[in-house]
Amino acid sequence: MQELTIVKVGGKVVEESDSLQQLLKDFAALPSPKILVHGGGRSATAMATRLGIETKMVEGRRITDTAMLEVVTMVYGGLVNKNIVAGLQSHAQNAIGMTGADMNIIRSKKRSNSPIDYGFVGDIEVVNSAALSKLLNDDTIPVIAPLTHDGQGNLLNTNADTIASSVAAAMADSYKVTLVFCFEKKGVLSDTQDENAVIPLITPKEYQKLKDKKIVVEGMIPKLDNGFDALQKGVYQIRITNISGLSDPNNKGTILRLK
Repeated sequence: MQELTIVKVGGKVVEESDSLQQLLKDFAALPSPKILVHGGGRSATAMATRLGIETKMVEGRRITDTAMLEVVTMVYGGLVNKNIVAGLQSHAQNAIGMTGADMNIIRSKKRSNSPIDYGFVGDIEVVNSAALSKLLNDDTIPVIAPLTHDGQGNLLNTNADTIASSVAAAMADSYKVTLVFCFEKKGVLSDTQDENAVIPLITPKEYQKLKDKKIVVEGMIPKLDNGFDALQKGVYQIRITNISGLSDPNNKGTILRLK
């Protein structure tokens, strides 16, 4: 079975010039086929502030009303996405920037407004793996922004980690998929004050212990939840690392395994 690498990059990595350039270089060096999924939350918040639009968050998740939906569409689907695509083209990588609406690759449904009304936020229902495979077979690299659609003409803001794990799971029937969550740290840390305290391997049993001890908290929890969910659905391997982990064989970061 052919190998496929899916890299999900957090907002800070793609929003700062130096880290973006390093990401583009290291991602370009990865063998094809490959897919890039990106965030961009800080850029969206900054743009909203410039436009005088209040950013509302509940438990770290963005409330996406009509005005904020316009902002995230501009920022995620436009500014951040096209900067990445242009950068990859400069490395001779034939990339195409996409939202879930393009080629109908990711359809979702608007999240229920109970108990919390998050507004125009989507929960993924279907990933069109055939459409993505067609692009990969044409030596094209999909660069996916964290926006999906409901099939009724509406765009929906959707968590980038969830998009990455859902795409990975959908592609696992046709490819041997490695999903890499790439962010600022070298991996999941046993001590947040020690940048080198990387936990090399986490199983579901170990994950529960780390949560109980409050070693894994906040934003890392949905990342690991998405990772283990993808493994359950047939994804070969999940890695959590920083940019250098894409190209450095000695920097594996944290690997998730079911046992």
